[in-house]
Amino acid sequence: MPSNDTLLHEIDGNISWITLNRPDAMNALTWPQRDDIITLLAEATASPDTRAVVITATGKAFCAGADLRNPPQTTDRIPGDITRLIKSGAQRLITAVMDCEKPVLAAVNGTAAGIGAHLALACDLVLAAESARFIEVFVRRGLVPDGAGAYLLPRLIGPQKAKELMFFGDAVPAATAQTLGLVNKVVPDADLPAEARAWAERLAQGPTRALALTKALVNASLDTDRSTALAAEATAQELNMSTADAQEGITAFTERRPPKFHGR
Repeated sequence: MPSNDTLLHEIDGNISWITLNRPDAMNALTWPQRDDIITLLAEATASPDTRAVVITATGKAFCAGADLRNPPQTTDRIPGDITRLIKSGAQRLITAVMDCEKPVLAAVNGTAAGIGAHLALACDLVLAAESARFIEVFVRRGLVPDGAGAYLLPRLIGPQKAKELMFFGDAVPAATAQTLGLVNKVVPDADLPAEARAWAERLAQGPTRALALTKALVNASLDTDRSTALAAEATAQELNMSTADAQEGITAFTERRPPKFHGR
């Protein structure tokens, strides 16, 4: 469970809802929040009853980035400290999202900047309110992007456009983000919660193990060669064919009825 009310968590049916709850700080991300999100994602992976995850926020911002006002307390800094800080913080958070074995949906209700943008873009699907915007804010602070930004963006929109966003740090409105391929769908602000629920429920009703294997194949596809990718695909097929959902899908097809998946 979250360590305090700056991060809300609810299990609703088969959906794990993770909600950033520091609206007065534009949901700037603290270290305890990062640790709690990582824990909740690990719990979602381990729970057979959890079949989808939604990450969203309260207020007018999704996440304005890392909370630079309250960094982890350190004494005298030695070489390697920053590297360890990034690996144990921003990178570990984004990796947890990408490695979660359940589909993760971002419902972006407002500004997503810095690590907040990368938190959304690491998710498997991204819904955005019309008022949402995405900002590679690091250059404005004289910083190098962290949280796997230089890994995620080129894979989503290509290196030239990624460099444009990172070099200038301009805000990208939701509609433009959708055109670029950063966002799956843009909806009116008032419709975002209902649309997120509808998408999450569709995911939660799907063949959960097949979705997990599909996610792993797609995430690895741009980092490997063809023979390795095809070998992984064959292995995923082997693993999935042992699941009850695969057998249900085949049976439902032969019986000409909709399948009823149970995530196993």
